[in-house]
Amino acid sequence: MTGERKNKDKEKLAIDPDVVRELARLLDETGLSEIEFERDGQRVRVARQAQPSAPPPARLAAAADAPLAELPQVDPAKHPGVVTSPMVGTAYVGPEPGARPFVEVGSQVKAGDTLLIVEAMKTMNQIPSPRAGTVVQVLIEDGQPVEFGEPLMIIE
Repeated sequence: MTGERKNKDKEKLAIDPDVVRELARLLDETGLSEIEFERDGQRVRVARQAQPSAPPPARLAAAADAPLAELPQVDPAKHPGVVTSPMVGTAYVGPEPGARPFVEVGSQVKAGDTLLIVEAMKTMNQIPSPRAGTVVQVLIEDGQPVEFGEPLMIIE
């Protein structure tokens, strides 16, 4: 191969690093996971692996300026005070339809107090509080189907 032909082949294969940087910057700005660009028969694709727990940098800055009420909520299943369903069934917050709920947000409970009922196979199973504390969040609606391990409420 002649030296001239090698240089032309290298030019043809060379990728402009400025194009790659610009595409990477666009990924950061838009939150996309990949972007592709083609010009004069040359194609450049820039991609990154998804990071499920970290929002894109632009969203981090916005979250830092947002009021607390607008920040994303923490996964209830990871909260140390979560009460989960011990079975598959239908959750009821009171002893019968239209009755006052066993507990509400702000209720003080002791270990063993009934929090709600999960009906499974026509059997009403009282769900006791695993600890003493205050009910800070009720995560289900009355009559809602629930799965095993599904977060029902949070007690702090």
